[in-house]
Amino acid sequence: MSAPAAAAPIAAPGQKESTKSKVNVRQSLSGVWEMLRPRKGMLFAGFLLIIVNRIAGFGLPFSTKLLIDNVLIHHKVYLLSPIVLGLLLATLIQAVTSFALSQLLSKAAWRLITDLRIQVQEHIGRLPIAFYDANRTGVLVSRIMSDVEGLRNLVGTGLVEFLGGVMTAALTFVVLLWMNVKLTLMVITIMGIFVAVMKWWFGTLGPLFKRRAVIFADVTGRLTESLGGVRVVKSYRAEKREAEVFASGARELLDNHLRGITNNSLMGMSSTVVIGVVASLVMFFGAHSILGGSMTLGGYITYTVFLAFMVAPLFQVVSIATQLTEAIAGLSRTREILSESTEDSDPRRTRSFPEDLHGSVTFDNVQFSYVPGKPVLHGISFTAPPGSVTALVGPSGSGKSTIINLVNAFHTADSGTILVDGIDLTTVELGSYRSHLGVVLQESFLFDGTIRDNILFSRPDATESEVLEAARIARVDEFVERMPEGYGTIIGERGVKLSGGQRQRLSIARAILADPRILILDEATSSLDSESEALIQEGLSYLMRGRTTFVIAHRLSTIRQADQIFFLQEGVILERGTHDELIAARGRYYDLYTRQYALESNLFLAPGEGDSVAQEEESVFNGKATIPSFSQALRGAQ
Repeated sequence: MSAPAAAAPIAAPGQKESTKSKVNVRQSLSGVWEMLRPRKGMLFAGFLLIIVNRIAGFGLPFSTKLLIDNVLIHHKVYLLSPIVLGLLLATLIQAVTSFALSQLLSKAAWRLITDLRIQVQEHIGRLPIAFYDANRTGVLVSRIMSDVEGLRNLVGTGLVEFLGGVMTAALTFVVLLWMNVKLTLMVITIMGIFVAVMKWWFGTLGPLFKRRAVIFADVTGRLTESLGGVRVVKSYRAEKREAEVFASGARELLDNHLRGITNNSLMGMSSTVVIGVVASLVMFFGAHSILGGSMTLGGYITYTVFLAFMVAPLFQVVSIATQLTEAIAGLSRTREILSESTEDSDPRRTRSFPEDLHGSVTFDNVQFSYVPGKPVLHGISFTAPPGSVTALVGPSGSGKSTIINLVNAFHTADSGTILVDGIDLTTVELGSYRSHLGVVLQESFLFDGTIRDNILFSRPDATESEVLEAARIARVDEFVERMPEGYGTIIGERGVKLSGGQRQRLSIARAILADPRILILDEATSSLDSESEALIQEGLSYLMRGRTTFVIAHRLSTIRQADQIFFLQEGVILERGTHDELIAARGRYYDLYTRQYALESNLFLAPGEGDSVAQEEESVFNGKATIPSFSQALRGAQ
C-alpha cells in the first residue's frame, strides 16, 4: 500500500501562517454568539448585573465630594452618617453583584467549554481517515482540550472585566464632561491616540497567539508519540534524540512566550506613560481652576477619582484584551476543525443497508490515488460472492491494504464503482454499512480497560452469556481463567499486559461478538508463534464461517483454501484464481509459494545472518533467485 498523502494538515508545524489562517475576529465572535444564543437570557441578566455593579461603584467618588465640600468645609455634620451609610450600601451592592457575576458567567463559561469540547470531539470522530493521516493524535488532543478554553475569558470573568471597564469609562466620561468640558476633551484626545495604537498592537498579537497554539499542539503531538512508543525509543537508545526534539519544540514555545511578554511589557509601559501625562495635565489645570475659583477642592478630588475610573480600563485592556485576543485565536482554530467535512456530509449518502445484508462485494474498474496524479490502483475489478474467502497477496505497496481500505469505506474511489449487495457505497450512510463489518488486524488495538470491556467494544449491548461464548470460541477463556480478576482484569494501554497471542485472541473474540457479514483479516496471524497461531486459527475458522472474508497474508499456507486469490503488483491484479489454479499456471504466485515452501522445509541450515523476509519476497516478485538462510526461512514461516 502506498503511503497516504497527507491531506493538508490543520496547521503544519514550522510553516508560516497563511493569509487563510489569520485570526478572523468577526467570524470567531459570530461562532461564539451562535453557541451563546441559547443562553441569551443568562447573558442579559449578566449585562444588567454589570450595569448595577458599575453604578454602585460610583458611590465612592460622589460621597468623597459631599464629604469634603459639605461636611469638612461647611461643617454640615448631620450629613456624615447618611453619606457613610450610602457608601456602605453601594459597597454591599457592588460586592453582591460581583459575586453573582462570577457565579453566573464563570460557571456558564465552563459549561460552554465542556459543550464545545464534546462537539469538537464528536465532529473529529466523524471525519474521514485522510484527516487522521494528515494530523497527529497529540495535535488533535490539543485542539479538543486546549483551544476551546479561550471561552473562559470571552464569557467568564474576562468579559465581565472588559465590558465593565468599558461601561465604567463611558459613564465616567459623561460625568467628567459635566464637571469640566475643556479638561476632559484634552484627556480624551490623548487616550484616543493611545487606544488607536492599542488596536493596531492587538492586531499584531493575533498571529503570535495562533502560532503559539500550533507550536503547543506540535510539541504535545510528538510527546504523545514518544511516550506511546517508549519501548521502541528505549530499544534503539533514542532517549537523547527524543529529548532533543522535545527541547527544540519547548524552546520554540518559550521564544513565542517571550515575544508575547515583550509586547505586553511595551503596552504596559505605554499605558503608564499615558496615565502619567494625563495626571500631570489634570494636576496643572486643576490647580489653576481651584485658585481661580472655578472649581472647589471637593470637585477637584472628585474629578480625579472619576478620571481614575475612566483611565483604569487602560490597564484592564492591556491584561484582558491580550487574553481575549488569545481566546479568539484558539476559537479560530476550533472553527477550522468544525468546518472540516465529515464522512457523511456527501449529500449522496442517503441509503441505509438492511439488517439482512448478504455480503456480496463487487469492484468494477476501480481506480484510486492518495495523491492526485499518482494512482495506487489501476482498474481493479472482481466480485466476492456472499460467504466467500478472497485472499490478497503481493509485495509491499502493491495495493492490498488500499483495497481493504476501500472495502471498509475509509476512502472513496477516484473512478469506477464499489457495490455491496448491488448498492453503490458512495450512496450509503456509512454507519449502517460499517455495522456489518468486522476487522482483525495484525496488531490488534485494545483499550486500557478490562478484558470484558474490550470484547464488548464491538457490541456494547451484548449479554454476559454472549461475551463468554465469544471468549470461549476465540480461546480467550483459557488465559482469563488463570487471572485473579478474570474478565475484570485491566490489560493496560494497548493491551500491554497481554502477550501477542492473547491480544489477538481478544481481538477475534471482539469480532465474533460483532457478528459481521463482511470480515477483514489483515495479516491476523503473521506476527505470532506457531502455538499461538494454531489456537487463533480455530477462532478465525469459526469467525469466517458463512461470512464474506477478505484476507491479506504473506504466509501463503494460511490461504490455500481461499475461494479466490489475487496476486497484486503495482496496483494491478496480475493473477487470479484458486490456489490449485495459480500453482498450475506457474506464474508469480507459483514462484512465491514454492519459494516459501522451500524456506519452511529447509531445516538443515544453521541460524545465520540474512536479509528480511520482505527482501526475499521482493526478489521473488522481481524474478530473481537467491538462496535463503534459515533465519529467512523462520521469518517466512512465521
